[in-house]
Amino acid sequence: MTTIHPVKGMSLGLKEALHLMLEAIEPLPAEDVGLLESVDRVAASDLYALVDSPSSDVSRKDGYAVLYSEVKDATAANPVRLRLIGSAAAGGAKTIVMGPGTAVRMLTGARVPSGADAIVAEEYATGAGGDILIEAPPVEPDRNILARGSDVYAGQRLLDAGRRISPAAAGFLAAAGLSRISLFSNPVVGIIGTGDEIVEPGAPLAEDRLYASNIVTLAGWCGRSAMRSRLAIVRDDFDSILAVFRKMSAETDAMITSGGAWKGDRDMVADVLEGMGWKKVFHQIRMGPGKAVGFGILNRKPVFILPGGPPSNLMAFLQIALPGLMRLCGHANPGLPRMNAVLASAMEEGKVGWTDLFFGTVEGAEGLPVFHPMKKRSRLSSIAEATAVASIPDDRGSLPEGSVISVQLLT
Repeated sequence: MTTIHPVKGMSLGLKEALHLMLEAIEPLPAEDVGLLESVDRVAASDLYALVDSPSSDVSRKDGYAVLYSEVKDATAANPVRLRLIGSAAAGGAKTIVMGPGTAVRMLTGARVPSGADAIVAEEYATGAGGDILIEAPPVEPDRNILARGSDVYAGQRLLDAGRRISPAAAGFLAAAGLSRISLFSNPVVGIIGTGDEIVEPGAPLAEDRLYASNIVTLAGWCGRSAMRSRLAIVRDDFDSILAVFRKMSAETDAMITSGGAWKGDRDMVADVLEGMGWKKVFHQIRMGPGKAVGFGILNRKPVFILPGGPPSNLMAFLQIALPGLMRLCGHANPGLPRMNAVLASAMEEGKVGWTDLFFGTVEGAEGLPVFHPMKKRSRLSSIAEATAVASIPDDRGSLPEGSVISVQLLT
């Protein structure tokens, strides 16, 4: 684990906080995993092909294997007659050797016979008893032949360490002869909602109570990155919070707290962690919403403190906790994917020295897509519709309509 350098107060901006947080987290150990379980996980080492694919020259289409020199002048008016000596299908074990004046019926994927150097598509050939009439040659000898190793060749580097395994990548690895690969272990994340007012979803809802929606949202985001979650709700009581933190710290690889992050009489999260001996890196940064976000290390495991208000909670997670958890998973470039978009309306309410963030939606258009920012006072109903996040840089107080900006994609 990297040496921890705690920062006091709100002297820290978002970029600096991200840098310090990512520097303090190391990926979990690697493990060998079968390809069927590899999707959405991260390669722990560079991956190389073990075999050629295809393993021999094969036909790209249904047709006939021929010698190009014998059919290169064929026309419908003056076809070339060849003796049909056999047929071949994909996976066939039979080896066929061709000589002059012969042809072999080919199905897509079949191994090209020894001696053949071209495939004539079936629409350019007609049967004539035991012979075949070639009425037009392929444009070039190897036009319809997929050469051995043309998809992947033995020894080829397929994937760099730190890259996520997509479904298509898993199939590519299988074609290259791999069945088990080295992946970073995915963390189990403890997500703890604090507050006397929150209730487990599905339980009876008393007056002045609300369901713990934040922890469901955070668990959903963790699941999207193939991380498992353990959820807990705890009331605003020092000893109760301490007991839950001790249990979660022992049973998980990382912790996220939701609520109790500020300085009120019932905001005890930081105090409990302080008593447990955590190594605080920062708590509160120049970012809005989500300024009360905190990060530190407890028992060599990352802990993220998130505020309880839904906009602040989710924004702090997306900007700080999610990149940290992705780093724990081994991602080479942790964080949300980005794209450029045109700003549909001005983003204001910014403050120089702060990074002001806005939920919004992205719509396609001619040229660049368009980002529609939501009002800062957005609550759950509008946040649930957000598809992107944009920010006013910390050296600006606003961005005018029509600005081309970088947006983070949520979908």
